Amino acid sequence: AVEVSVDRTTLVKNGNDSLRICRVLNGMWQTSGGWGRIDRNDAVEAMLRYADSGLSTFDMADHYGPAEDLYGIFINRVRRERPPEYLENVRGLTKWVPPPVKMTSSFVRESIDVSRKRMDVESLDMLQFHWWDYSNPGYLDALKHLTDLKEEG
Repeated sequence: AVEVSVDRTTLVKNGNDSLRICRVLNGMWQTSGGWGRIDRNDAVEAMLRYADSGLSTFDMADHYGPAEDLYGIFINRVRRERPPEYLENVRGLTKWVPPPVKMTSSFVRESIDVSRKRMDVESLDMLQFHWWDYSNPGYLDALKHLTDLKEEG
């Protein structure tokens, strides 16, 4: 028998930063509840099955209903039920879509802390920033404060 090893990961680079992720992302928009009630236990069980199969990168957002909370439940199950090295391959990518308000350092920090707490992680693997109206220059303040947070770790 021939054994074929498939590398399901890719290295995403951004300046001096890089992040190894699975080439296929598990999109969590469908957990938003827009198509009906989501059973949290079933969703987390599915996430575990995907990760066990090597599909270990999850894409979510602050506005995808309970997606970040489900990731937090999932990551805690992984911590309890899988070996420590398993976590090396699990990634949670989220998005932040702030309202058009004044982007102060404390507002940005508190907003990101909400995602960190929901996902039950000390730092985010990746944050994708969405801004709806570039005629509102507040995005520049938001990006500055996000950069400050990143530099803090």
